[in-house]
Amino acid sequence: MSCPKIHPFIVITISLLLCSANAIRSFPQTYYSEYNEAPNFINQNKCQNPLKGSSISVCNPSLIHVTMTLDSKYLRGSIASVHSILKHASCSQNIFVHFIVSTSSTSSNLGNIIKSTFPNLNFQIYPFKNEVKVKELISSTIRPALEDPLNYARIYLGQILDPCVTRVVYIDSDTIVVDDIQELFFTTLTGSKVIGAPEYCQVNLTKYFNDPFWSDPILSSVFEGKKACYFNTGVMVMDLGKWRERDYTMEIEKWMEIQKEKRIYELGSLPPFLLVFGGEIEGIDHRWTQHGLGGDNVVNSCRSLHPGRVSLLHWSGKGKPWVRLDQGRPCPVDYLWVPYDLHRVQGFNSL
Repeated sequence: MSCPKIHPFIVITISLLLCSANAIRSFPQTYYSEYNEAPNFINQNKCQNPLKGSSISVCNPSLIHVTMTLDSKYLRGSIASVHSILKHASCSQNIFVHFIVSTSSTSSNLGNIIKSTFPNLNFQIYPFKNEVKVKELISSTIRPALEDPLNYARIYLGQILDPCVTRVVYIDSDTIVVDDIQELFFTTLTGSKVIGAPEYCQVNLTKYFNDPFWSDPILSSVFEGKKACYFNTGVMVMDLGKWRERDYTMEIEKWMEIQKEKRIYELGSLPPFLLVFGGEIEGIDHRWTQHGLGGDNVVNSCRSLHPGRVSLLHWSGKGKPWVRLDQGRPCPVDYLWVPYDLHRVQGFNSL
């Protein structure tokens, strides 16, 4: 069996494990932070309008918008993800990150950590005001972690972000980007398509819905005449302008209400996306989601990289790299995550 081709950035990533971390500087703070300050990444000459900090309007047309959730449990993953995005971006100063946080969290503390770790980052923190509503709509799943209301924040981005933000890359906190995210951001969404994501048509879509769904001719007719394929909602390019016009938030909420009443699936926020957008996704290159690296949802198993070029690694599944590393039981792919980890962990950031 031949080995898969590894993207040059991955090779560089592995080599960084052997290098000194002197480039990571300590931020002069009035309080102790668990995170080192990231290097200051500068725009390449080809970039439009180098941008600086808080003086930048979120409506600036030169911005590249990225959105992710932020909480204490996945904070270490979020910081590593942002670090990877900035490191490989050609126009890092033009990146604007929108963080969605739970209303029950202390957003000011999370904001301070982000600011001290990335002092030059353009970002904004938004409390998830739809949290109470979502809690009423959520039904139990096979994994309690999927019941966190923040998992559903991606449904409400059209309402949360400023109307001038018409395109965004939504990305999960357990991801690492090893290519220029600008390429993903400017993905062409043809026709009326609202979402771009890697599709996996070889996956059996029927397993994401149960017998009551498939035996109901009215419910199952949603896929009639469509070539609906599986896609992972952890990495998506979203046209928020079209999303708002067609009120897809309301469509997804309707399916969540049906789920609450009839229970037609077992997973969390993914099935309602499949119901609304299945067969209407702009399929993009699979290099943008090397997913499943977290292993099996039930068994603590390791996965290897898929064949082909790698632009993004996604630890979807039960296992997270920072947890397995701290437990001293990492999978081989977890070492690809280490160079982006800014947490002050004995043995890793002292390499």
